[in-house]
Amino acid sequence: MNWTDLLCADRIRSYVGAASSTDLRSEFEKDYHRIIGSASFRRLQDKTQVFPLDKSDFIRTRLTHSLEVSSIARSLGQNISQYIIRNSKEPGFDLQMQADVCSIVQCAGLIHDIGNPPFGHFGETTIRDWFKVNLPRLTFVGTPLSEYLAPQMVQDFYHFEGNAQALRLVTKLHFLVDENGMNLTYALLNTIIKYPVSSLEINRKSGNIKDKKLGYFYADRDIFEKIQNATHVKGCRHPLCYILEAADDIAYLTADIEDGYRKGYISYRTLLEELRSEDVLRRMLPDDQNIYMDMVNRLERKYESGIKRNVSDPESYAVSNWIVNVQGFLIACATYGFTKNYRAIMNGTFTADLFQGSHGAALHERLGDIAYRYVFVSRPIYKLEIAAATILDSLLEKFVTAAIYYDTEHELTDVQDKMMTLISENYKAVYRRYSEGKSSQEKLYLRLMLVTDNICGMTDSYAKRLYQELNGID
Repeated sequence: MNWTDLLCADRIRSYVGAASSTDLRSEFEKDYHRIIGSASFRRLQDKTQVFPLDKSDFIRTRLTHSLEVSSIARSLGQNISQYIIRNSKEPGFDLQMQADVCSIVQCAGLIHDIGNPPFGHFGETTIRDWFKVNLPRLTFVGTPLSEYLAPQMVQDFYHFEGNAQALRLVTKLHFLVDENGMNLTYALLNTIIKYPVSSLEINRKSGNIKDKKLGYFYADRDIFEKIQNATHVKGCRHPLCYILEAADDIAYLTADIEDGYRKGYISYRTLLEELRSEDVLRRMLPDDQNIYMDMVNRLERKYESGIKRNVSDPESYAVSNWIVNVQGFLIACATYGFTKNYRAIMNGTFTADLFQGSHGAALHERLGDIAYRYVFVSRPIYKLEIAAATILDSLLEKFVTAAIYYDTEHELTDVQDKMMTLISENYKAVYRRYSEGKSSQEKLYLRLMLVTDNICGMTDSYAKRLYQELNGID
């Protein structure tokens, strides 16, 4: 792979007419403004990051998380670009390419979660589980949907992914000018494809991080191929995808700890004790142990500093300030991970994340483990997730049963007809365009995709309100 191809500024739909001589922005800077001004991006302010249906104005939403990822990704892009230039890794890599890299990863951070359904990652899990239970139960002209649809179509729903939905949204569903969505650059589109495999190619045992989940739906295979061909990645991850993933990890790992502390799930003392666990230290090499413990001891030093400064809550002061230190440390580790593995990344043979083999690997793993045990498996989160599942299960049941015979010769019931009127006209226009001339099998698949498109376009509060209205709950 080479940077000239990787930083492809072409779009699915080319511009008509000459570019304005007064617009001096790069194509990637134009992407940024398209994203920021979009309704899809704004809706992230009412979508869950970790705590479904939470009423606190401190806890992060998908919007604030995406802004943090964008900022961290830009910092990583700056660091790595400087490394490439200073070490003459690529003779043609210049300051303009550095600016382009920073703009691309900044934009990728903004949209990496734009396709996620309501209620966080639990929303994705609920959608997958619903289809696994119900595709074999529901029928079309007497045949179970799981048998009527082609294998890849079925697996798309069984392995439903917000990442793949993000690609679908920005290339089709966000109807601005036409059916090409936001019409973003190919370089940006490929940066958000974390898993360049179909639902039939998922292989969590392969040892290659790119095979963990599906990266695109059957419905979007043509767009996926265009992106791959334009950037010449040949089935590999785009190098900037590693930067995006590292930025996402840094943002959510530190945010989950801070939000968990603010919600009272993790105390300062518990955090300190967990970080100093003998089991963790025992598994480290001496050099890694020293660096790790220096980061842990900073938490205690922040607490002592808070006492000296007479702050009202030295524990909160310590946690918040320590989180900033951790982010800086992990940014340095991810930079090292990219530069150390530069050739393997550019050759498409690097199979891990940027933290593997770095001094930050142990802290990265430990923070994730603490957040999981103290936040994600807590009783309050379970209750919120059960409520979220009840909402999504009900909406999926009502919309899918209406969509099965929509746009066919079979007559819908009055309620089913009304349900279909609740789906966005833009989404239905996309369905009509891409279903034209297709087989009945593919049309059915696209009607089910129409439902998931509609669900994923909902905010948390809208999904909750619609569920209440449809079920007669005041």
